[in-house]
Amino acid sequence: MLFKNVRLILPDRIQPAGALRVRDGCIAQISAPGETLAAEPGEAVLDANGKFLAPGFVDMHIHGALRRDSMEASPEAFSQICKFHASGGTTALALTTVSAPQSEIVAVLKAAGSIDPNATGGARIVGIHIEGPYFSKEKPGAHLPDLLRHPNPAEYSEWLQYRDRITQVTLAPELPGALACIEALCAAGIRVSGGHSDAWDEDAAAGFAHGMRQATHTFNCMSGARRRGPYRVAGLLEFAMGEPEMLCELIADGHHVSPTLMRALYRAKGPDGIALVTDAGGGAGLAVGESFMVGCIKAVVHDGISLTEDGSALACSVARMNELVRTMVEKVDVPLQEAVGMASLNPAKALGLDHTLGSLQSGLKADLVLLNDDLGVEMTFLEGQRVF
Repeated sequence: MLFKNVRLILPDRIQPAGALRVRDGCIAQISAPGETLAAEPGEAVLDANGKFLAPGFVDMHIHGALRRDSMEASPEAFSQICKFHASGGTTALALTTVSAPQSEIVAVLKAAGSIDPNATGGARIVGIHIEGPYFSKEKPGAHLPDLLRHPNPAEYSEWLQYRDRITQVTLAPELPGALACIEALCAAGIRVSGGHSDAWDEDAAAGFAHGMRQATHTFNCMSGARRRGPYRVAGLLEFAMGEPEMLCELIADGHHVSPTLMRALYRAKGPDGIALVTDAGGGAGLAVGESFMVGCIKAVVHDGISLTEDGSALACSVARMNELVRTMVEKVDVPLQEAVGMASLNPAKALGLDHTLGSLQSGLKADLVLLNDDLGVEMTFLEGQRVF
């Protein structure tokens, strides 16, 4: 297929009046500025009439959609989640667990091996993000406090049997046994992210020294600067913002984090230090007032967000990735190409997948999203095949 008359969203710029050729599921050719690509014999042509063409989005942190949840450990649920989020331009995602008994977490890991990750009918599954249960009871969020516990070698050693399916593990680095857990996970090639944490500055630094390189949904459920005796001491938030090697996830739905805080994070981390994540749950795609479950906790959809039934805590998001990109552009004044990079190239790099996807570059997979001027998704393509 030849995409013509598109505005190409490249990592460092937007190229107007561009063209892109797809062959055998990969990007075969990208026009140079001012160059016109002629259709080859028998080649399908899509005239985009000046719309944006971006790399497909990569979501490192997603629980569900349409009342389906990763914890169902069901290929059918996985497929429904992937199909829904393709409508937001996502072409690759990590299904994410919640704090649960060990048997339920392992069931999700096993189920991931029973579905073709590239044949969901929507986004491809790049693996499983284990979020919890090694969390601080001071920062549970929408995780059931009774299920939170300290890192247990017998538990996480069992996870390592599925190491090729695990994209990352989120834990609180200050917990007893956390540093040994971080070392074991990193040695197995699994990325470790700090989150749901009440860590002091030195706890965060110790986690970093042992291999932690990411912060989960920055600002949400993590410690910030506070007094310890007469002194003001940083928390995980400030450590992550100040350490160049720490990648910061951001739920840029306009509800989880205010524009001022998002702007502060952007100033601190720059365009390469943020990965947009939806953290979407089963409420994504539901109407206001409808309910769904986050693990064992009931949640309700409100206008643009979902909350626990009693309204005391945020319960995932209801967003799609293109909406996060729009928020970064409209409310944080981030250039479009940088916001797209936060939703595609940055997470692809974190997952070690940037050699195959995450940007418009010859030789990479033709995972593409066609966006209109309002950044609404017109079409989504996985290896050149339309999935939305």
